[in-house]
Amino acid sequence: MARSPKSFLGRAHPVADPRLPPGQYEESGFPVLSAEVTPRQSSDDWTMSVDGLVTETRSWTWDGLHDLPRSEYRGDIHCVTTWSKLGTSFGGVSLDVVLDAAGPLPEATHVVATSVTGYTTNLPLSHVRGGQAWLVWTHEEKALTREHGGPLRLLVPHLYFWKSAKWVTRLTLLDHDEPGFWERNGYHDLGDPWREQRYQGD
Repeated sequence: MARSPKSFLGRAHPVADPRLPPGQYEESGFPVLSAEVTPRQSSDDWTMSVDGLVTETRSWTWDGLHDLPRSEYRGDIHCVTTWSKLGTSFGGVSLDVVLDAAGPLPEATHVVATSVTGYTTNLPLSHVRGGQAWLVWTHEEKALTREHGGPLRLLVPHLYFWKSAKWVTRLTLLDHDEPGFWERNGYHDLGDPWREQRYQGD
């Protein structure tokens, strides 16, 4: 019996979600990955500062941060370990608000984020301005857990998630690029998921 041409097509493959960058898969949960031991510091004595190449070094208490205009991110996040969480949300304050308060000097080109643990990561200033980054303290309308960077983490969702430093307490503006923890250990300086910039040389 002659076989229909359709019988040679095999099983249809699902169409990849266009929100997934190359090499990523959708994760329904929120995996916990950290290079450091989770700190026990609470929000009661938490401060956030912006220094370096700024007109004025600024610092905020926990309550002071909450007095700033609130902003929310709704969208996707992507981990270098290949998982992506789609359609999630974080709440806090736009990084533009705290940077504007400090007044970046014209020669500032990069920012180094520092965690209470000493972890650092580097970012071009152009990748955290213009509504691209946040300081967040909620995830899906609940307080950000300590394991996920609470009480406060940086959120730069268009880059791989190691750039979104947990437990962040300081942003330092520089006139040059200064690699952070993972960048000194072989990770890409920028980390664009859509270009698969996972490691140096990608």
